[in-house]
Amino acid sequence: MPFKRANFIFDFILKTNTSADGNVHRHQSYCDCNDSDFNNWRRNTIFIGLRTNDAFGYEQTNFQPVIDLLKNTVFFVFVVSNISLFAQVQPGAHQTDEYLPLLIGKQVGVVGNQSSLVIIDGKRIHLIDHLIELGVDISKVFAPEHGFRGKEDAGALIDDVLDPKTGTHIVSLHGKTRKPTAKHLEDIDVLVFDIQDVGVRFFTYLSTLHLVLEACADADVAVIVLDRPNPNAHYVDGPVMEKENKSFLGKVPIPLVYGMTIGEYAKMLVGEQWLDTNNSVSLQVIPVKNYTHNTPYKFPTRPSPNLPNMQSVMLYPSLGLFEGTTVNAGRGTSHPFQQFGASFLDASHFNHQYIPKPMSGASNPKENGKTCHGVDLRNHPKLNRVNIDWLMQAYAHSIQPEEFFLDPGFRRHAGTSTLAAQIKNGVSASKIRESWQSNINAFLNIRKKYLIYQ
Repeated sequence: MPFKRANFIFDFILKTNTSADGNVHRHQSYCDCNDSDFNNWRRNTIFIGLRTNDAFGYEQTNFQPVIDLLKNTVFFVFVVSNISLFAQVQPGAHQTDEYLPLLIGKQVGVVGNQSSLVIIDGKRIHLIDHLIELGVDISKVFAPEHGFRGKEDAGALIDDVLDPKTGTHIVSLHGKTRKPTAKHLEDIDVLVFDIQDVGVRFFTYLSTLHLVLEACADADVAVIVLDRPNPNAHYVDGPVMEKENKSFLGKVPIPLVYGMTIGEYAKMLVGEQWLDTNNSVSLQVIPVKNYTHNTPYKFPTRPSPNLPNMQSVMLYPSLGLFEGTTVNAGRGTSHPFQQFGASFLDASHFNHQYIPKPMSGASNPKENGKTCHGVDLRNHPKLNRVNIDWLMQAYAHSIQPEEFFLDPGFRRHAGTSTLAAQIKNGVSASKIRESWQSNINAFLNIRKKYLIYQ
């Protein structure tokens, strides 16, 4: 019986090997990416269970001797290593050989947080520790919203600190300043940016990158972006930000979901001259290997306190719009951005209930201590567009519609004042989506100039 394969040979069977990032590739499941399951995530071998009459769908190869040994077995397990079909996604940070020569002998700054991880020999290590071990001179570290450890509340002001482990000065870019000063950069030759993005305009790490690029252009400091996969890069959708709604939740005219990695986004900021500077910036992007915008990827750690798993990341573009309303989007629960609700939503329409309470990363959540009526989305299938139906449904069944939208909060999250007005006026979801399309098409023409991946 012929067996279909993808350019690998029998001697891979029962062979193990450690990948560069330790990532186990399988069908995307949007499951938890908490630290508790990291050991499963980083296994050195890939096990694939197939029935003897199953096939990969590639070229035909006769494995009859193997099949004969296994023909009475419903399922068999074999180990695949170093094959193109299961090529490991390697974020830029994992490719030490590509950027280390650019750092040795120089004074280096790093913009990072808890997501700045490198996988070495199947073990994860923070980029800062990795660079120090390699002899890189780290002058200081810059931390975005939520802090260097990624545990602070959304919007919380964070002070500068000394890292107790390394003694490195950690400068907060979400405290006294959001932009590195000339003083901060005077002892830095090159700045490395390595933060996990989730592909949503109002995710503030984008604004941090924007301000860092401006500051480095003015200070004549080179920037290296260690690129990482964007789990929401498979589509472009949502209203394009209007310049009058520019804020830290969005600084440039892009759709809510823009379909680019943070490295591609950096190239666009520079290429489109969207930076507020008269100086050019020296930018180099270390691309992700073995990656396309549709490649499944599971984070080894949460990118921010209230995005605990891949389901929340997938839903964030849609449920994040509730941040500009009086509705709770799951903050203060064990399932943030996987449910929404409020005490003032019609309980006869919404059968899901939960009670938000203070917790790490959500010290004072909306509707604190109140029974919220809403929708449970923990098992919702993967989205390929921004879902505004949930927002419209919540508004339609609110007993306090006049208090539903917050201003300027909703305008800044949506990037436009039009969306709230459309919902209030009963415009259909399809008509709302049509109103976005011309601006999305214009953005797509800009976007294509800076794509690194298909």
